[in-house]
Amino acid sequence: MSKRPLIIASVLSVLAIFFFLGLSAWRNGRLVEQAASELSDARRTIEKDTLQMDDLKAQITNGQAKIEELQRQLQQEKETATQTHQSLEKEMRAALESKDVTISQLQGKLTVNILDRVMFDSGEAALKPDGQSVLQKVANVLAQHPQLKIHVIGHTDNVPIRPSARGRFPSNWELSTSRATAALRFLTEKAGVDPRRVGAVGYGEFRPVADNATPEGRAKNRRIAITILSEELAGADVAPTARPVASDVVPSAPPLSKAPSTGEPADPVSPTNAAGTK
Repeated sequence: MSKRPLIIASVLSVLAIFFFLGLSAWRNGRLVEQAASELSDARRTIEKDTLQMDDLKAQITNGQAKIEELQRQLQQEKETATQTHQSLEKEMRAALESKDVTISQLQGKLTVNILDRVMFDSGEAALKPDGQSVLQKVANVLAQHPQLKIHVIGHTDNVPIRPSARGRFPSNWELSTSRATAALRFLTEKAGVDPRRVGAVGYGEFRPVADNATPEGRAKNRRIAITILSEELAGADVAPTARPVASDVVPSAPPLSKAPSTGEPADPVSPTNAAGTK
């Protein structure tokens, strides 16, 4: 038997082995190249993510620094506001020494309460000389604090308006509003307060500070409250009213005039309230 076919088969087997070994090496080389490329991509991604993380960390650090600075500024503003209100309260107490005037401070607001017997005659909306004097003192103090806003608020007791006066004051809403407006007009027209700083509102009988069942309580409830606060706390230019008052039923505040030296009311023709003192 000839050995030639056996030799050929052996050669072919060797060639096949070399072929498969070469193919395997080529495939492995491709896999190595692919793995190297993927590794390179992964490294670039990691480097990019690291840069982004560093950028985010820097942004967070800057943000925290800004927050701390804003907190510091806010604290400083609070301290300044507290000092301003303490100074304002001290100045007001020094200027307004009267048992008919009380001063209170709550939540950043300073309120000067003036009983109506100082400000108005019974049932009237015309300022008395004593009332003008008190308001002038208030204005003198406010002139030193031009950044503060002022709300002038009228209050009454719960005694109804008598029938004969209801054409001018249909209810205590109108009386309280007219009185607040009279005080506001004096502050702006006579005492030099910037009108852009001031608003007026009347709450009638609905925000009492004392019991309306007694004469003493009703006397405390009949008052003008001047609330002084920073522009941030003021919000709107005018304090919201508890109830809108139609313009056709609100009597206008009496014309302002210089207080006569006789001690009589500045406007003897102002509307009069009915049943009970207002």
